[in-house]
Amino acid sequence: MIVEIVVFLLLIASVVAFLTVRAWTHTPHGRLDTRAAILLKVLDLRKVDLFGENRTPDEIRQFSKKNGAPLKTHPDWAGEIRDETIAGKEGAIPIRRYWTEKNSPSPVLLYFHGGGWVMGDLDTHDNICRALAQKTGAVVVAVDYRLAPEHPFPAAFDDAYATLEWAAQNAVAMGGDPNRIFVAGDSAGANLAATVSLAARDRKGPAICGQALAYPATDLSSFDRPSCRYFAAGYYLTLEYMEEFRNRYLPRIEDRTDPYASPLLALDLKNLPPALVITAGFDMLRDEGEAFADGLRNSGVPVTATRYDGMIHGFLSMDRLFPQAGRATDGIADFVRSLSSK
Repeated sequence: MIVEIVVFLLLIASVVAFLTVRAWTHTPHGRLDTRAAILLKVLDLRKVDLFGENRTPDEIRQFSKKNGAPLKTHPDWAGEIRDETIAGKEGAIPIRRYWTEKNSPSPVLLYFHGGGWVMGDLDTHDNICRALAQKTGAVVVAVDYRLAPEHPFPAAFDDAYATLEWAAQNAVAMGGDPNRIFVAGDSAGANLAATVSLAARDRKGPAICGQALAYPATDLSSFDRPSCRYFAAGYYLTLEYMEEFRNRYLPRIEDRTDPYASPLLALDLKNLPPALVITAGFDMLRDEGEAFADGLRNSGVPVTATRYDGMIHGFLSMDRLFPQAGRATDGIADFVRSLSSK
């Protein structure tokens, strides 16, 4: 009799838990992915505040890195990885090269990590770069650009562009093809990939074969689009965080409309590299990312736009939690392969 009662109570508890979690996924703006809903609830219960307790910039970076680590895998690796530095406009820029040596010459893929131009490094996005190197067969170059507030705009942009110039000059030496250089990134890194593409066109710099942008920040002049209002709080990337990131990266108000900070505001989006734009359904940056895709398309640039419904900002690096992360890197690999074969 006691066993039956215990089994019955466990069954009731399971049903209650299922219904509770299911209720978390229902929002005024559609159905949130179940894993995302659980993660957001845990963060809410833990009262996680990135900028709380008067943290210094280094403490913010370590706090973010520590809390994000459990959500990332450490993919198996059969190729080569090398840390080195290259010359930048204001000093050395650390980079990390990944290659599988399957094909030579290979495409070259520059990857700019996310983190609001304030956080992130070669380790925080190592899982993404490993996956992309394995799936694309490209030489992947991860860039450890300078961070704000110690180095505000245009420091990160300058480092990103310097890396593009270095890659074009050294592609052959590292087994790459200088005619098949791609740029990619997530969030702030996607902003850098887009602005580097813009600058390469404007300056008649190295040719870029394609740009892969995951939930890019494209307009830092204002946060007034519907997705900014819908997902201003409670959906991982908050309006408060974005304002903090912007204030640190772009302390000068006039810089926020500079196309090399806000590529959506460029007067001309013609003749830019083909683009893959990935957005998340529950991300405050969703609408500006999709507006950028529309702007490129309307300017005659080939664009593939993919929205991951139910996903939150940052899902690409959370590959231990979200299977959608693997599908997104598959999409980037397909994008690189399709343009590399032309």
